Amino acid sequence: MSTTASADSVGRGTKPSKALQDHKKPTATALKGAIQLGIGYAVGNLSSKPDRDVLMQDFSVVESIFLPSEGSNLTPAHHYPDFRLKTYAPLAFRYFRELFGIKPDDYLYSMCNEPLIELSNPGASSSWFYLTSDDEFIIKTVQHKEAEFLQKLLPGYYMNLNQNPRTLLPKFYGLYCIQCSGVTVRVVVMNNVLPRAIKMHYKYDLKGSSYKRRATRKERIKSSPTFKDLDFHEMHEGLHFDPDTYSALMKTLQRDCRVLESFKIMDYSLLLGIHVIDRKPLVRESRCDSRRGQKVLYSTALESIQGNTKAPEPVADDDTLGGIPAKHKDENLLIFLGIIDILQSYRFIKKVEHSWKALVHDGDTVSVHRPSFYADRFLKFMGTTVFKKIHHLRGASSRRKRSSFYVLKSASQEFLSPLKEDKKEEKKAQSMDNLDGNFYSSSKQPDLLPRVSFETRRNNEEDIKNSEARRASSSTIALDDPQPAPSGSLSYSELGVYLCHAVSPRPPS
Repeated sequence: MSTTASADSVGRGTKPSKALQDHKKPTATALKGAIQLGIGYAVGNLSSKPDRDVLMQDFSVVESIFLPSEGSNLTPAHHYPDFRLKTYAPLAFRYFRELFGIKPDDYLYSMCNEPLIELSNPGASSSWFYLTSDDEFIIKTVQHKEAEFLQKLLPGYYMNLNQNPRTLLPKFYGLYCIQCSGVTVRVVVMNNVLPRAIKMHYKYDLKGSSYKRRATRKERIKSSPTFKDLDFHEMHEGLHFDPDTYSALMKTLQRDCRVLESFKIMDYSLLLGIHVIDRKPLVRESRCDSRRGQKVLYSTALESIQGNTKAPEPVADDDTLGGIPAKHKDENLLIFLGIIDILQSYRFIKKVEHSWKALVHDGDTVSVHRPSFYADRFLKFMGTTVFKKIHHLRGASSRRKRSSFYVLKSASQEFLSPLKEDKKEEKKAQSMDNLDGNFYSSSKQPDLLPRVSFETRRNNEEDIKNSEARRASSSTIALDDPQPAPSGSLSYSELGVYLCHAVSPRPPS
């Protein structure tokens, strides 16, 4: 009975007890070997099945096979203890691998060519983490509830990847269950967010909450500690990106958070790795030299936020390995990031956990919260505290514009000054001609008064006398008499006289 309980605890992501390890010392090594052998068999067996479209029932398929150490008609012989392998939704995960450009041969080579590298656990889930030797894939042990939730999530996950393969959400490539020597281990294969070929000077697990979000003393003394939200406030004043990169990053995070909210997922984290370029030259470890460029599409942080733009081709000598360039004060950085731990749904137990923590602390500061609030708080923290936009100085640019304007103005003045001198000389010559008696001779001078002849002046005096005579004769016209309409074209003086008499009052009789 105790063995069953221990096996169940290992299946839920915890290590077996010391007594069990002493009784079966090769269990850890045997489990890693069984995982590699089981994945190799599952992928090889899948190659014999024809390609076809993924159907709804494919997401709920579970294939099981027993692999004895002496081998069988269907399975190869091996030197590990007998174990049973369960493969979840094999056709669906094959589609996911094809979507990210992972060929079956490359997947098998990464998984089975060399022993897996065991990593320290950066979180509090008590999961085991294994890394493939080529730095491509992470194998993580998950609890029974998490594996069950992932299988239920697959149809929506399939739809989301079809709409947008560029995402910071985890890329799942396979889900398996190994039952070996009374121990049950469920593992999921994912993309590797933090490449080991580049030293991460800082690592953060960020949620956007503050309650108990500080690295423990035990964590801080590690050679590569993982800090948390409150530590980020103290150690960094924000990571600055150029406007286009900041916009692409926040749009990707916003889209991913809305997807998680629609699945009622919360308590996820942003795993953030920071490499300071100025501290030490980039040196790639020899074990990664066999990696001829990345084999997985959309797996780097830079590719995941590039939207619909065409991603650059992978380069074998690219030492940045897809890091996003950023700045902190005067330091040049490379940022590696991805959303992790998305297999936590807001189930009844999480609701109880939130209610209990809210009683002893501010409910809005605890990590466990309803999905919509969690997403909004997460995005606000990332967009205002962690990631910031580089604002170019407007004053400097305006000063440059003013200085360039003054240079152009002085140059134009130097160019126009000879023209102005020529115009002055021309006007001076014209004024000398006017003094010689030619003042009225030019018809090209609109500002000069025309010559008035004596005959024109005499005609104007006669027009004035005639208008006064008409005014005297029309003074006896009554208002009720019909006014004769002015015929022909009247001069302005005649029209004025006509209107004046038309509205003048009738004299009393």
